Amino acid sequence: MDVGIIGFVNGVLIPIGLALIMFSMGLTLRLADFAFAAGLRRLVAVGVAAHMLLLPLLGLAVGRLFGLEHELALAVFIIAICPTGTTSNALTFVGGGNVALAVVLTAISSLITVFTIPLLLAWAIPHFMDGAGKLPELSMLDTIAKLVRITVLPIAIGMVVRSRWPDVSISLARKLKPTAFIVLLAMLGFSIAISFDMVIRNAIAVGPAMFALNVLALASGLLIGRLMKVGPRDQMTLAIEVGVQNATLALFLTATVLGSLELSISQNVYGVLMLANAGILIRLFRARIAAEASTE
Repeated sequence: MDVGIIGFVNGVLIPIGLALIMFSMGLTLRLADFAFAAGLRRLVAVGVAAHMLLLPLLGLAVGRLFGLEHELALAVFIIAICPTGTTSNALTFVGGGNVALAVVLTAISSLITVFTIPLLLAWAIPHFMDGAGKLPELSMLDTIAKLVRITVLPIAIGMVVRSRWPDVSISLARKLKPTAFIVLLAMLGFSIAISFDMVIRNAIAVGPAMFALNVLALASGLLIGRLMKVGPRDQMTLAIEVGVQNATLALFLTATVLGSLELSISQNVYGVLMLANAGILIRLFRARIAAEASTE
């Protein structure tokens, strides 16, 4: 495939897709939602802590456990340091979870990781790629600026639209809801079109590790919910929020910031696996959540 087309997809289409996803999140947010978060500060605190502390450690552990080397181990770590995405909010809604909690966790983790991702990447690239040839170049300030432009700014614009034109924001949010799924599927199709062999090799090489990471993340969210003695509805919500990462942001980091097709294909593999596993989780919790709702 033409190099110019690949550059256009990585440099233009992925950032636009990610910005639309974050804008759609902003359309569902109000400043009052953050006041709501203060009322659930224990749940919000542990959910955010799971993203900031637990997931990076799981990423490191899984890479070492499966004996992954260089780019594959870095690929696992990159998805582990990404925040939860709007896909998790949609899945929480479908599963009958606590949507308000999910949206707040997604927003807060997205804002914090604008600053944590560049720091962790600056450490991870030389750590994982030592001895693998030329290291991808990374400017921390430039990466922060890029993340602000395609995450924080679209969220802020969406919130302004929600505040000034609530009816318009509801209509736009409904239309943009499938954006995350569409971008993920489009990038998977694009990866296959570029190199089907590379996709298959990558899925075989890193698929088991990505599957293990996702299952461990989902299980960690469930365990946190049980330890905090919340009901099935909040348990499932925490599991999805911890286990469903922003795969489009991971694609942006790997394809646009680091310019690695190999790394970006790995994120597509994780994106497919996390949707499948979250779907299974929702099915398992459907009866419990229904029973909880009928009791209330």
